[in-house]
Amino acid sequence: MRLQDLQRRIFSIKSTEDFWAISLEVFEYQYNNNIVYRDFINSLGRRSLKPKSPFEIPFLPVEFFRNHKILTGNLPVEMVFESSGTTGVTPGKHYVNDLKLYEESFLRSFRLFYGEPEEYLIAALLPSYTERTGSSLVYMADKIIGRSMNRFSSFYKNNPDRLVQTIKNAIEKKQKVLLLGVSFALIDLAENQSPDLTGVIVMETGGMKGRRKELTRSELHSVLKEKLNVHTIHSEYGMTELLSQAYSKEDGIFFSPPWMKIIIRDPLDPLTLYDEPDGTGGINIIDLANINSCSFIATGDLGRVHENGGFEILGRFDNSDIRGCNLMAE
Repeated sequence: MRLQDLQRRIFSIKSTEDFWAISLEVFEYQYNNNIVYRDFINSLGRRSLKPKSPFEIPFLPVEFFRNHKILTGNLPVEMVFESSGTTGVTPGKHYVNDLKLYEESFLRSFRLFYGEPEEYLIAALLPSYTERTGSSLVYMADKIIGRSMNRFSSFYKNNPDRLVQTIKNAIEKKQKVLLLGVSFALIDLAENQSPDLTGVIVMETGGMKGRRKELTRSELHSVLKEKLNVHTIHSEYGMTELLSQAYSKEDGIFFSPPWMKIIIRDPLDPLTLYDEPDGTGGINIIDLANINSCSFIATGDLGRVHENGGFEILGRFDNSDIRGCNLMAE
C-alpha cells in the first residue's frame, strides 16, 4: 500500500535529497486525498499543481485548523488534540487517526537528541495543560515518562517541595534528570524555590498563556539559568497541529529530526519562500510525519534559519500579519 510505504520511508530519511523527494510524494498524496488542502490550493488558482521543488508547494495557514477538519484519507479518528489558545480565540484542532505514528515520531526525536528515555528521571511541570483534555504535549510527556525506568518519574503539579527533593535525591545518586516544563511553571519554581539543579537538563516548552508577563526567550533563559544554577536551558518546539518536535540544547537554536524541516517565507508575500538560509520571515514547517493530516503548514511564528540547519524563533506575527495568510483563501 502506498501510504504504508511512505510512512516507512519517512522515518528512513538519510539525506536532504531524500527529504525533498519524499516531500513531493507526500504533497501529491495529500493534494489528492485531503479535500480542505486541495480546495485551498485550487482557491489560489493553482489547480492540478505539479511542483518540481518543495519551494513550489503551497503551505496551509495554521489558522485553518481552527475551523476545518484537516484530514488526509478516510481512516477513523483516534484522538482530537486541541490547542490551548487564548481567551476569545477558537482553538486549533488536530484530528489524529494514527496515534502510533505520533508516538513513533516523538520517541524517535527524543532518542535522536537525548538518548533513551528509560535512562532518565523525567519530571514534568505542565499545570493548566494537565487540567484539560486533548493536549498533545501532555500525551507526549506521559508516554515518555511511561518509558522511564525511574519510579519517581511523573507529573509534578502542586508539591514543588517534593519535586525539588526528588531531583536532589537523583542528583546525589548521579542519575540523569530531565525537568520538562512550561515557561510560567519553571519561572514559579525558580523564583519561589531557587533550587540548585546543577547537572539537570531543564527544558522549557514555551507558554506563559497569560499567567505571567511575557518574556523573550533570552530573558526567560537568563532568569532560569541564574535561579536554577544551570549553564544552559533546553527548549522544545512543537505545535498541536504537528506530529514532530524540534529541540534546542542552547542559545534558542533548534534542530529538527530528519523528517521535519523549516522553510522561511517572505513576511510581506506569504507565497514566496526563501531557499537560502539567514533570511528572516514567517516560519513554514514541513512535517512528513503529519502525512494523515497536512504536512505543509504556515505558522504564525517569525524566525530565521541558519547555515548549519538550525533555526530560531524570533516572535509572533500580529493579527494583521497573520491575516495576510488568511487572505490567500478568501
